[in-house]
Amino acid sequence: MKKTQTDMILSDLEKGEMITPLDALNNYGCMRLASRVHELKQDGFDVRKKTIIRNGKSYAAYYIPKVEKFELTYC
Repeated sequence: MKKTQTDMILSDLEKGEMITPLDALNNYGCMRLASRVHELKQDGFDVRKKTIIRNGKSYAAYYIPKVEKFELTYC
């Protein structure tokens, strides 16, 4: 079964990668990253956006925040 753009984006986000629209175009052939992110949010994924400004231009970068795992110990 072929993976969708949304599946591939989610896979990389869950690996801790930050994805920009240019990354989405180059890696997944996706020209509408914001739409794919919207779909993921509707499915309950905590995808966040960071605005990056370089050389006077701004663009979005999307990521899923890392959740710190901890182990409970009993005394």
